Amino acid sequence: MTQVDAHLSTGLSGLDGMIRGLIPGDNLVWQVDSVDDYLPLVEPYCQSAARQGQRLVYMRFASHNPLLAANSNAQVVQLNPSGGFESFITDVHKAIRANGRGGYYLFDSLSGLADDWHSDQMLGNFFMLTCPYLFDMEAIAYFALQRNRHSHHALGPIGETAQVVINIYRQKDRLYLHPQKVQQRHSSTMYMLHKWDGNNVEPVLSSATTSEILGSLCWSRRQLPAESLGAWDRLFSKAGETLDALRLGLAAPAGSQNLLDRLLRMCISRDDRILRLASKHLALADMVDIGKRIIGTGLIGGKSAGMLIGNAVLRHDNPKWDSLLEKHDSFFVGSDVFCTYLVRNGVWWIREQQRDEKSFLDGADRGRQRILMGAFAPDILEQFEQMLDYFGQSPIIVRSSSLLEDNFGNAFAGKYESVFCANQGSRAKRLEDFLSAVRTIYASAMSHKALLYRAQRGMLQSDEQMALLIQRVSGSHYGRLFLPQIAGVGFSFNPYCWSEYIDPRAGMIRLVFGLGTRAVNRSDDDYTRVAALNDPSRRPETNFDKVRRYSQKNVDVLDLEANQLVSAPFEQVSAQAGKRVPADLLVSHDGEGGGSGVLTFDGLFERTDFVTRMREMLSALQSAYNSPVDTEFTCNFDEDGRYKINLLQCRPLQVKESGPTAPPPVDVNDSQVLLRAGGAVIGRGRLINIGRLIYVSPSAYWRLPMNDRYALARLIGQIVHAAGRDKPDVLLIGPGRWGTTTPSLGVPVSYADIDKVCAICEVVSMNGQLVPDVSLGTHFLNELVEMDVLYMALFPLKEGNFLNEEMLENAPDRFKSLCTDSNPFPAVLRVIDARDLGAAVILNANTLEQTVVCHIA
Repeated sequence: MTQVDAHLSTGLSGLDGMIRGLIPGDNLVWQVDSVDDYLPLVEPYCQSAARQGQRLVYMRFASHNPLLAANSNAQVVQLNPSGGFESFITDVHKAIRANGRGGYYLFDSLSGLADDWHSDQMLGNFFMLTCPYLFDMEAIAYFALQRNRHSHHALGPIGETAQVVINIYRQKDRLYLHPQKVQQRHSSTMYMLHKWDGNNVEPVLSSATTSEILGSLCWSRRQLPAESLGAWDRLFSKAGETLDALRLGLAAPAGSQNLLDRLLRMCISRDDRILRLASKHLALADMVDIGKRIIGTGLIGGKSAGMLIGNAVLRHDNPKWDSLLEKHDSFFVGSDVFCTYLVRNGVWWIREQQRDEKSFLDGADRGRQRILMGAFAPDILEQFEQMLDYFGQSPIIVRSSSLLEDNFGNAFAGKYESVFCANQGSRAKRLEDFLSAVRTIYASAMSHKALLYRAQRGMLQSDEQMALLIQRVSGSHYGRLFLPQIAGVGFSFNPYCWSEYIDPRAGMIRLVFGLGTRAVNRSDDDYTRVAALNDPSRRPETNFDKVRRYSQKNVDVLDLEANQLVSAPFEQVSAQAGKRVPADLLVSHDGEGGGSGVLTFDGLFERTDFVTRMREMLSALQSAYNSPVDTEFTCNFDEDGRYKINLLQCRPLQVKESGPTAPPPVDVNDSQVLLRAGGAVIGRGRLINIGRLIYVSPSAYWRLPMNDRYALARLIGQIVHAAGRDKPDVLLIGPGRWGTTTPSLGVPVSYADIDKVCAICEVVSMNGQLVPDVSLGTHFLNELVEMDVLYMALFPLKEGNFLNEEMLENAPDRFKSLCTDSNPFPAVLRVIDARDLGAAVILNANTLEQTVVCHIA
């Protein structure tokens, strides 16, 4: 491997640092919008040649103004491209040969050559012949290439042959550099966007700044010759031409509506409610921009559609959102790519079998294995590579966006995978990691939990293909770590009202510091900050010790050196982030003020307008959707104290109105009460005639070995699904957190194990340090809300809470009537029929008053 020569320099120490110096034989291609943006590089380059005593040769052939003054010390070689390709390249190589080894070469903009020869292909040929010649001569050479003027016939050969390719962007009179290729050198920031200020070239650390600059550029996938365009590209080409005509006043807006409708149905959705939303809020210009960022063809899926529509709703609702929202520069992988991948890798017929209700799980494991080992079509791989070059080393997340996902009535929360890519390492390594993420998500379309969800909701026959949403991770670099300052979920309707002062129509948010994985996944070892938007300072906890105990302790971050997502203690992350994180808005201290403090977000609520803006955002989205909404978002503050919100996801929230309720009976004595709970009730209020109870004794479960706890969870699943012909309403009562992945904290059932129950009660007595994390916005709780399952937490030591363990443990166990074998855990698990308790069992739930009573009528 050739080593960097410390004596060679671009003349800008910051630029040398960005690319880790020059190597003899380097050919540097600068992609610019204008030759004027090439000029600031030329002068220091020439000065460096003079300081090093290197010969400077200027190849002059373009029609633009000379790059050097007439009195420069450079040897100017006058060339005539109009004489044809062969004579031109002969003259160039003759001049190089005459100057011998080494030297600095400066070329005019190459773009004019394609005009002179009427061929991008010949421009590519010129570079493929000249670049290696200069490399062999160990010379340094600068070339300019004007952006958006050339096809892949020129860009492909130039990109493959050059040692260094760097994009130059001008934004608000400031120049930015974005390396696309730097051969034989690497650093953890090399392929990030860089700000150029005088002699300093520094990486842009903020995702908001990066997406604002790159997202405003005219980016599109590889352009095909007109004669090669298929139906998809022809329609987008026609849309672009129509848009140009509209802007010039050469076409009537009314005439473009049919074209817009065709594009929406082709790319966005087939669901009529989503299409009506999209038609109202997405314009033809939006669709043309979206089309440039679709890889392959097909629908972009529900998650992508929700993100696009949600952002469009806000920007149309009020111009202020233009400055408040972080600009997205996402990419979309069309659903046709998924179908083609299945066909190419022999999975299609396995997929077809999954439409049969009797055998839909047959072959799923084999299908997933083939998907994980499959290969992509070459043209799709090329588009993936172009997209990754655009993102550089910015972390990205690859998210599922299936056709049915995030639609009205079907959230698919947590059913499909999403994968973070730290996006570090060589170009080949970054592509390998990305392809692995895509395969993982494709395979999740055939997971048991996804197929069971579809079967349960009668959707096995529905057209369910997997599109992908690829987003830049929102946040900033803090040393080796990357994370957003604030992430969370927001509901426009609050189903958890723990106080009479909370207005459910005002909405709620669930916040974490760091990546939002801790907001949407139920963290067994930690807590989040839940706030009602009409009264965010009101908390269930009564003192600061309890606030500290039930606050977030760990942070999910991307470790760029380890190239993966990790969890780290808040104190450690906070120390590394330093003053760039607005700790005064996120952290509170007790009277002593020591330590790193407690994550409360109180300053954010009290000293900024964040709560007002979130309430406005959720209200505007609910009004547009004509339905409560469920959103995911991040928020980041810049050095001047201004913040931007990134709306990552928006979907309808499945909330049912409360059913009939009645005041809890006052004449029922404790001997008739099975349980009484208050303070954490989620779901619609209702009166239920309970037919069966499945009870796990907290004290006995605590003594159960860990392996047996997993066996118990599977056994509960069998009981739930063996309910018999009468299909009674089932109440599930047990210790700690139902659905946990950590059996020391609760019963490790999956949602598929308990999807037939009508109510779940978590008894907080197994572990004195554990309280239920009221997990609004997590996938587990979303499933409960979506499936209309009532959730409650019971605190035996809290006033007004009561569990009649004596009655439950002495009632007859009907386990044997549902399972052929004997109960292997008779001291832990009991199956109780209501009729064995002597009369009807009534569950009275009032979510507005946050009370539940289950009693014998």
